[in-house]
Amino acid sequence: MNKEVWRFIDTGNSSPSFNMALDEALLDWHSEGKFPPVIRFYGWNPATLSVGYFQKVEKEIDMDAVKAHGLGFVRRPTGGRGVLHEHELTYSVIVSEEHPEMPKSVTEAYRVISEGILKGFHHLGLEAYFAVPKTAEERDALKNPRSAVCFDAPSWYELVVEGRKVAGSAQTRQKGVILQHGSILLDLDEDKLFSLFKYSNERVKERMQKAFKDKAVAINAISTKRITLEEAKVAFNKGFAEGLNIELEPYQLADEELEYVQKLAKERYESDEWNFKR
Repeated sequence: MNKEVWRFIDTGNSSPSFNMALDEALLDWHSEGKFPPVIRFYGWNPATLSVGYFQKVEKEIDMDAVKAHGLGFVRRPTGGRGVLHEHELTYSVIVSEEHPEMPKSVTEAYRVISEGILKGFHHLGLEAYFAVPKTAEERDALKNPRSAVCFDAPSWYELVVEGRKVAGSAQTRQKGVILQHGSILLDLDEDKLFSLFKYSNERVKERMQKAFKDKAVAINAISTKRITLEEAKVAFNKGFAEGLNIELEPYQLADEELEYVQKLAKERYESDEWNFKR
């Protein structure tokens, strides 16, 4: 039986505004029937702090530290918490809510899409598995996160190795389309990450950073051999094809598509009104 063909786009390193604008544009194009389902890999130039759609920047983010580190800054169209995009492979998946393989519930759709990431980790020789919060306390922690840092706790069906989170994802559904994007950590500068958020005092920050070490880990901290970005791309490309039982066809954006994305990037994702609105 022939497998369904999805598009695969690798846009390499781009600005924070371009990255978010392209994810939004792909969602729009898919909703309009102009684009089949798509998987995209990307990186960030400069390294960037992204915040979730509902986060309050003034309350949670130390913008002076963001600037001091020379980082980009952008608000995502998806929920979730703050992510430092630096040494990672970032992915996005755009597919219709009505796709026959997509469950109706957000949580179950996460599991289906994340099957591709799970298989990618296995291709890298890492024994990843899905996190399922078991206790009432763990489930409550998902509803009321104590920290503004994304990798501070595994959510339903997020990817874990040796009990620690190795990938963080967020999802939105708009115009009948699912957009899920996320970070697969290759390396992590914890000191830099924790310097970007506001805390009630230094002791709280230290306590959170110490606890964080038990909750999140980057691939190269646990892999027996150093994994490069290119090796990760190969593994996760294969992983998505297997996990979603699809064929991936490489695609280059046309000039008019790029122009549309650049216009959206400028008008929305570079505007203070969008990035600081909450």
